[in-house]
Amino acid sequence: MQNDNFKIEKKNVDDLVVISISGYLDAHTAPFLEQEIEKSVKDGCYKIVVNFFDLDYISSAGLGVFMAFIEDVRQNGGDIKLTNMKEKVFAVFDLLGFPLLFDILNEESEAIAKFKGN
Repeated sequence: MQNDNFKIEKKNVDDLVVISISGYLDAHTAPFLEQEIEKSVKDGCYKIVVNFFDLDYISSAGLGVFMAFIEDVRQNGGDIKLTNMKEKVFAVFDLLGFPLLFDILNEESEAIAKFKGN
């Protein structure tokens, strides 16, 4: 899925899903990410890694997507782990206290290993 300012790539790794996002996550593009996460949850996949490697910007609407799903995902024994954030994107998460609510890791492989209990 993509538009001119935002792109999503999704892959399955065993019993979890990795969603890579790039570009600008804002009020216009947040519904695309919401749809992808919702699809995973409806398919019974509650272990979600979101890779921010190529994300340049996130707005409050983008942050809201993660808050919308975290409780449901955790109630089903899963989690949403966030990885590969650029410093300016992490600063937004940090400002709003997200590191207390979410597992934010440097690398996608670290998040996958944590889900596997390694």
